[in-house]
This record gives sequence, C-alpha cells and structure tokens, in this order.
Amino acid sequence: MEEIIEKFYITTDAVVFTVDKDVLKVLLIKRKNPPFKGMFAIPGGFLQNKDKTLDECAYRELYEETGVKDIFLKKLIAFGDKGRDPRGRVITVSYLALISSEDIELKPTTDASDAGWFPVIRLPKLAFDHKDILRHALDKLKSELDTTNIAFQLLPEIFTLTEMQKVYEAAHQKMLDKRNFRKKIKSLGLLKDMHQTKMEGAHRPAKLYSFKNKIYCSLRA
Repeated sequence: MEEIIEKFYITTDAVVFTVDKDVLKVLLIKRKNPPFKGMFAIPGGFLQNKDKTLDECAYRELYEETGVKDIFLKKLIAFGDKGRDPRGRVITVSYLALISSEDIELKPTTDASDAGWFPVIRLPKLAFDHKDILRHALDKLKSELDTTNIAFQLLPEIFTLTEMQKVYEAAHQKMLDKRNFRKKIKSLGLLKDMHQTKMEGAHRPAKLYSFKNKIYCSLRA
C-alpha cells in the first residue's frame, strides 16, 4: 500500500531585539489577515519560489512586514509541532536579530497592519506558538552575549562601559556587578579605547570605547 505523504509548508520567523532606554524590547507586527487576524506576532512568512534560501525568506519577510533591512540574522532552530498553525502542517525556522535603538524606523506593509517594539517583560498575547519561539530566542541572546561579540549590534558606534553594562543587564534581566563586568569585558579584548570621554551624571568623565571587530564572531578559543 502506497504511503500517503503529508503536505507541509516552510516559513521563517525573525525575533528582533533592541535595547531602548535600558529596556529590552522585541519587534512585533499586528497581523492583517487570518489566522489570528488582529493579534501580534513575530515577523515572518512562507518560503516562496523567489526565495533561494531560508535566509533570503527571513530577510524578505522582515523587510516587507516592518521595513527593517540590512541587519545580521542568526539562524536558530525549527519549530514544527502539529497544530501550531491552523492552515496545515507548517514548519518554521527561527532567527535571532539585534538592532541598535538608534537605527529604528518601522514601515509595516503587506501582511502587517502595524509594527512596534514591546518590552519582553510585558508582552501582548501572541499568535501561533510565537511565545515559545520568543522564549527560545531570548535564552539564545543571553548565551550569545556571553560567548560572542554580538553586543556590537545593540550599541551605538561609541559608548561607555556603563552604557554597555546596561545593555547586558537589559538582556539578562538582572543587575550585574560593575567591577566584575568591567574585568570580564576588558579581558575579552573586544573593545578599542577611543581616547575620548563624556560626562555621565555628576561623576567624572567616562571613557568612550568602540568594538575592534564588527563582524560577528565567537569568543571561544
């Protein structure tokens, strides 16, 4: 007896984080069409014939639904449980992306009626299984900050160590010891001293730094 092969579809979903006013936020779109019309979701959509790769699909959907483009995307894992999409068997490949709050300009189109940034600690109800996808991406973000130079995507061109620590604290959602944080960061050899300073409150001027390398790489030996 010939086996019946179940038809399935492939999508991509991009979880995009930023840190705005020391708060970790995620980019969500409001769905324009069913299913889950009017609900918020992670930007994403179906792999189409014009997409040569999954990466191209992720970039295209992110741009079409939010206007965000030219950012680094890191492929994470696939989600494919039955019933996750009422339209049928849909397997989605998730992506992690980061963007500096200075580079934000949202222009929702196509399947999105709106797009905006939401604090990860105060999210609306999400469509599909996007809550699980977002949770996994958040765990991966914390790991990436500790093992790669990915933090350069969340910070401006030049910054103080205090500003950098606030980004890490926002992502890890906890306070970090100032002395230990600075010791660890300096030991990694990530930063270049710009030999400039800026005032931070009533304290003495703080040194300004930039990243030596702005190409994503691992910090592991």
